[in-house]
Order: sequence, then C-alpha cells, then structure tokens
Amino acid sequence: MKPNLQQIIEFCHSNTIIDTLGITVNPCNDSIYLELLIEERHTNFCDICHGGVLTTMADTAMGIVCNAQNKSVVTMSLSIDFIKPVLLKTKIVAVPKIIHNGRQTMVCECDIVDDNKKLYAKVHATFFVIGKFIKTE
Repeated sequence: MKPNLQQIIEFCHSNTIIDTLGITVNPCNDSIYLELLIEERHTNFCDICHGGVLTTMADTAMGIVCNAQNKSVVTMSLSIDFIKPVLLKTKIVAVPKIIHNGRQTMVCECDIVDDNKKLYAKVHATFFVIGKFIKTE
C-alpha cells in the first residue's frame, strides 16, 4: 500500500524545516513538488539565495518522492552543482525524480528551476531505506 498525496502533504507539514523556510508543498498529478519564493531571510551576505536553502529544499523533495513509494529513507550522500545564483524575489521549484528504487537504497536527482524552467542547481543523492513510510499490520 502506497501513501496518498494527502498523507504525504500532512507529513510534510509535520516537518518543521518546510514551514520554517516557507516552502510550499504542491501536488501535481501523482507527485509533489516544492516551491519557494526567495526572501531576504533566505539570502547570504552576497544577497543571493544561500546554498544551504537550495540543498535543504532538494533533499526534502527527493525524500518526499521516496516516501511516495512507501519507503522511509535517510540521506546517505548528496552532491549539488550550483549553476546560477538565485536572486531575491525569484520563485524556485524543486523537481525530484527517482533514478533507482531498490530494496535497501534509492537514488534520486532533483532540479531546482524557476517558472521558466531555468536551471539553478542540479542535485544527486543516495538514500538508505530504513523501513516503510506507511506501516501496515
């Protein structure tokens, strides 16, 4: 049994980092993507979005697509390539996809883009499966 989108969204809002950063969780067909409007609180001393914000957003989005496969996961490794700086007032979207859906590990990629599909960051991560997301008796 896989979780439905509402269960995933409810879980997302129990994760305080999503609400702390002001990330919006949006359902789309059978998936979910994350959006964030970059505000001053997200920027670094160069007045661009802090890399940690982009990394956190991508890691969270990839974890959510793993959860949607009824797998509870933790991040084993993650790498990010910053392509362009994200400026203040830019709305960005984390678009995750599963590359490998194994019994013990999952591999995902995530693009951080804007509404025009301009690429700001490319992320690759490996996750360790620690159990089922929705536990059944």
